[in-house]
Amino acid sequence: MWWFRRGLSILPVVLISWSCGTLVLTYTMSVLLGHTDLLLPYISDTGTEVPERCVFGFMLCISAFLGLCTVYVRYKQVQALTSTSEFSLQTLNYVGFLLGVFSSIGMCVVANFQKTDMMSMHLFGAGVTFGPGALYILVQTGVSYRMQPRFHGTDILWGRTAVGVWCLISIIILFVSSMMMYDEMPGVEVATKLHWSPGETGYLAHQVSAGAEWSLALSFICFFFTYIRDFQVSLSEVLLSSPTLIITAYSIFLMCII
Repeated sequence: MWWFRRGLSILPVVLISWSCGTLVLTYTMSVLLGHTDLLLPYISDTGTEVPERCVFGFMLCISAFLGLCTVYVRYKQVQALTSTSEFSLQTLNYVGFLLGVFSSIGMCVVANFQKTDMMSMHLFGAGVTFGPGALYILVQTGVSYRMQPRFHGTDILWGRTAVGVWCLISIIILFVSSMMMYDEMPGVEVATKLHWSPGETGYLAHQVSAGAEWSLALSFICFFFTYIRDFQVSLSEVLLSSPTLIITAYSIFLMCII
């Protein structure tokens, strides 16, 4: 059996592949059409102008739905593999699920409210995506700590810890460099500025900020990559703990591909 056909591992594989395809396709379209610069535009800038904004919104909404499905299956998996007496772990798992739901909803907001049209809603969506998303990574890392070595080895734990640190560093750099950029350019509509020239005021801060945003998005994708091995757990093994999990998970997955 192919590795991606074991258990439900195909779900995070589809999520990762689709999300990467979204970023690459919209970036390529925006650059080839001359709507953004070749070097480090903001991710949102690559989905601002027509026609790439249509592709960006459509594909990002599907990524959000796939992410929601993955978060839910992970929640049910941990719930099935832990006993009811482990109250703190069950609570941590539930909190992680809620954070994942909020992050997915935020991604839909980002996809449907472009920053050049409704900047406040776009920033709200980005905050809801990245804030709860980063907390989700940290919470799931804590869940992994509690569940090793009975469910997975320390390599998964260290991998998720590394991604969590990477995510936090990216957020800090993104926040600081964005504040510096706005301070250097008072009165300038940065939201509508899609082209930057080396040497102009705020250029360096913009490049650092955009690079941090790409880094943050990639850290999210890499975190879901660590789910592949966990989702390869035998379905019959999980079925013994939760008979409804398999039916629920496959129902959600079929909704993703229909």
